[in-house]
Amino acid sequence: MKIISYNVNGIRAALKKGFIEWLQAANPDVVCIQETKAHKEQLDLSLFEEAGYPFHYWFSAQKKGYSSVAILSKIKPKHIEYGTGIDTMDFEGRNLRIDFDDFSVMSLYLPSGTNDARLEFKLNYMAEFQQYVNNLKKEIPNIIICGDYNICHTEIDIHNPKGLKNTSGFLPVEREWIDSFIKSGFIDSFRYLNKEPHHYSWWSYRANARNNNKGWRIDYNMVSEAMKDRIKRAYILPEAKHSDHCPIVVEID
Repeated sequence: MKIISYNVNGIRAALKKGFIEWLQAANPDVVCIQETKAHKEQLDLSLFEEAGYPFHYWFSAQKKGYSSVAILSKIKPKHIEYGTGIDTMDFEGRNLRIDFDDFSVMSLYLPSGTNDARLEFKLNYMAEFQQYVNNLKKEIPNIIICGDYNICHTEIDIHNPKGLKNTSGFLPVEREWIDSFIKSGFIDSFRYLNKEPHHYSWWSYRANARNNNKGWRIDYNMVSEAMKDRIKRAYILPEAKHSDHCPIVVEID
């Protein structure tokens, strides 16, 4: 099974840039989308169905044009979980999970900490999310949490670790959290199979950053340790350019 995670930075904008044609060519079984910035009433859902994804689920922020996640699937899940049940997290539409017979897939959009108030919100979200996942894994040990975590884990995951050490997304407190999250029972599927530097999933729109590959790896397909032996491939698709992010892929047996 091929699973793709993609922060599209606005699904309506991505559609105008050829997202559907790319999706059909990439041909994943499941696509976890973040930052759709749309409610499903604002979309022509037949586009996704005609592309081969009859099962599509949308969890949107209360605020229009903001945040929001979705999952497209070729395979019908047995259950869909909208949100976490935690009010402080769910009003921004950041978590959506589908359950299959022997594993689950979540689309996650962790907040960014662009200013002091949002950093405080992000840190609180991270703490609540960790507790939520700890409890969830007791019920669902086989889970893949795909998405934009808005954090680079180690120095190899960012183009300028020294210059950006005080920037949100690479703060020590954020890096410590994602390190502890992984140690709580997850595998960073890309790093598990790829140790080389200069692989990123997000680039600033400024200063020609993408063409110069001055990027950040902030998108992850985190696979629970119980599924370690089922990870077959993990890779990044930087040539897909519908967003300031690019898609990331994990293939599961």
